[in-house]
Amino acid sequence: MYSFESRIRYSELDEEGKLTFHGILDYFQDCSSFQSEELQVGIEFLKEKQVAWVLVSWQIEVMRRPGIGEQVLVGTWPYDFKGFYGCRNFVMKDAEGNMLASAASMWVLMDLRAGRPTRILPEMAAAYTLEPALSMEPIPRKMQLPKGLKEYKPFPVRKFHLDTNQHVNNGKYILMAQEYLPEGFRIGKMRAEYRKSAVYGDVIYPAALVSGNLASVCLADGEGKPYTVIELEAAGPIGE
Repeated sequence: MYSFESRIRYSELDEEGKLTFHGILDYFQDCSSFQSEELQVGIEFLKEKQVAWVLVSWQIEVMRRPGIGEQVLVGTWPYDFKGFYGCRNFVMKDAEGNMLASAASMWVLMDLRAGRPTRILPEMAAAYTLEPALSMEPIPRKMQLPKGLKEYKPFPVRKFHLDTNQHVNNGKYILMAQEYLPEGFRIGKMRAEYRKSAVYGDVIYPAALVSGNLASVCLADGEGKPYTVIELEAAGPIGE
């Protein structure tokens, strides 16, 4: 497992004084980026080869969100490479080694020149050491949206939404989805499926439905084709 240690900052807290859910995603994304950079298959390598890892799906479980000043260890490892795809786990633990959050993710390697998936390059596969996968409930290959989603006002993709691939960053979609949660909805689990990339100038048409402790959000284009489908499960009774 590749890992780094950090301390929770005030700038990463929500109104309850806990690390935001989006902050957990940022730590996980940073951890995998740090590993790739240290193995010399990071941003510059990908740019040179004209390829990019594109996220297909996330699954995240939160046991406890740490507060200001807490020491945390963030770790990651790949557990499978198959054809175009790579699968990766993430963990966040407290100073005593207790699990704070865990995640499973699936990625596809894209040939940027051809605009289609490409097989994982031999030097990339050789750089990483595969480790056993965490035991987590598998994500369905195609997430199904419930009927009756309420449509909300569309909004444009802004420059601050973008990452180095000039696409909306994976975590920014989750921030967008959180706008449609009721007051007191604390995220305990998240599943997200990414179907296509939104870029600067695109307009996102959101639709959402909250039923009990489950929220379903679709962020789509003007024709109703989803950029991403997100399911958020509350950590406990809403509003408590």
